[in-house]
Amino acid sequence: MSEFYELRDEPFQPEVLQSDLVYEGAVWNVRDDRVRYGDGEIRRQYVAHTGAVAILALDDQGRVLLIQQYRHPIRHRDWELPAGLLDMPGEEPLAAAQRELAEEADLVAAHWEPLVSSWTTPGGNDEVIHVFLASGVSTANEAHARVDEEADIRVEWVPLDAAVAAVLDGRMRNGILSIGVLAAAQRLRDRS
Repeated sequence: MSEFYELRDEPFQPEVLQSDLVYEGAVWNVRDDRVRYGDGEIRRQYVAHTGAVAILALDDQGRVLLIQQYRHPIRHRDWELPAGLLDMPGEEPLAAAQRELAEEADLVAAHWEPLVSSWTTPGGNDEVIHVFLASGVSTANEAHARVDEEADIRVEWVPLDAAVAAVLDGRMRNGILSIGVLAAAQRLRDRS
């Protein structure tokens, strides 16, 4: 184990020969890059993403807040952690997480800590998501108006162990949810 203790991703900056915006979307864009790599050149298209945050909110009974909403690309109502884009100029990830918890679940939290960060799909986009652990949860002073797929969000408080089991059994497959509940379970184990 000791030889792998400092195992980490390594930054690498090959020369970008050309980078073109090939699609400008309402939420994110698609880029087409030509990159010098080794003795040759590679071409990659990817989604240029704003980044995002997610919240693993735990109540005093050790339950995690899950939301379920429709996701069109997968044609499922999947279980997720409250989450949202880093799409407000200058907004720090923690402030975005606090805003998203209020917007998606009408909740505030007294205690916040970084839990884990992850690239969601590094072969297809440059999105990094920052997952925060929130505790001391209470109802927000004001309810948030929801539209589109957020209009029928289902909210459930689920024992953390049940969420971990659902992930490991393959019954819940959302990547951010999986990373969040597994990281939270490990964090809480480390504290006891």
